[in-house]
Amino acid sequence: MANFEKLLDLRPEHVKGKLSSASKVCLLSSRDIIKVLRQDPVIIMACNARMKNIIPGLLRAAAELDAVLGFELAKSESDLSGGYTGITPKGHFEAIIEYAEKLDYRQPFFIHADHTTVKDASTEAIESARELNKAQLEAGYTSFSIDASFNELENNIRISVDLAKEFEGYNVGLEVEVGEIKLIKDGGALTTVEEATEFIDGVMAAGLKPNFLATNNGSKHGNYKPGEEPHIDLERTGKIWEAIRDKGVDIAQHGITGTPLNMVGQFADYGIRKGNVATQWQNIVHEHLPADLSKAIKDWCEKEDKNIKMATKPFKKDIESIPEENKKAIEDHVYRVAKEFIEAFRAVGTATKVAERLGN
Repeated sequence: MANFEKLLDLRPEHVKGKLSSASKVCLLSSRDIIKVLRQDPVIIMACNARMKNIIPGLLRAAAELDAVLGFELAKSESDLSGGYTGITPKGHFEAIIEYAEKLDYRQPFFIHADHTTVKDASTEAIESARELNKAQLEAGYTSFSIDASFNELENNIRISVDLAKEFEGYNVGLEVEVGEIKLIKDGGALTTVEEATEFIDGVMAAGLKPNFLATNNGSKHGNYKPGEEPHIDLERTGKIWEAIRDKGVDIAQHGITGTPLNMVGQFADYGIRKGNVATQWQNIVHEHLPADLSKAIKDWCEKEDKNIKMATKPFKKDIESIPEENKKAIEDHVYRVAKEFIEAFRAVGTATKVAERLGN
């Protein structure tokens, strides 16, 4: 087994004070992790823990397969008021650390702020994102995503650079985005090589050094509806990566739920180094809820005309207090599926690689 303890001194300074002096939790910056893995055709799985019941299954799978792991929540899921999950940044951090300590999890991982969206160039939208970034830093996050992709390219560059100033002096990773992630039939447009290059050149000219770029390559967030199928343009993705890889930037893939594992298994060959899996875990939780709670949630969604994810906050306490047998069923199911993703991502053994390469 790798000596992960030698990595503990590399934990970011703003994190060390959040952990006990005896803690062996190896919470690192995604920047440090990716810099020693990016030359390998591997993908780090980043999981949205909308319900904390999934965390132990993820940790078990990563521990067994010796894989680096990321945890994340988007602004819509977790903001200063808890978003639609009822989880604040502080609560997200504490839940992950609690399980990591309880399970004696020693392998390197990171906590990422997914999709800190800025949907327009107004001062209000920008300052809302800035305040959330500050709260996530204070909570102990070690990786951040600025998503101003809703804006024209010039404003996207300006906003991304402006918000990233909050991270100066902190050892954290950074993801940026060009091309709003949305199916073409819903008004989305695939990101071109030219757009991606101009965007990365623009933010770098202003002093920003992102680790990951998210693009619209044909995926979608959430579950695919009946009649919809994944059509991820890997050839386009690979061309974008070839254009930016020498600048130290790799691809972050969003919208993986519902994508066949045989396609997922090709991702790493096209420069994808971070793979987000979110709705998949939500689906598993709902599959194993007690029948009465499941019915109550479905009835609420029908009455309120809401997507099932929006039931996460009003039913948070009920979901977290389900019987132990249901929690165990969720954990075991998450564990099995997480192993499948880790293997498809070619991430087996990445934790030891990080320990060996960062520890030298």
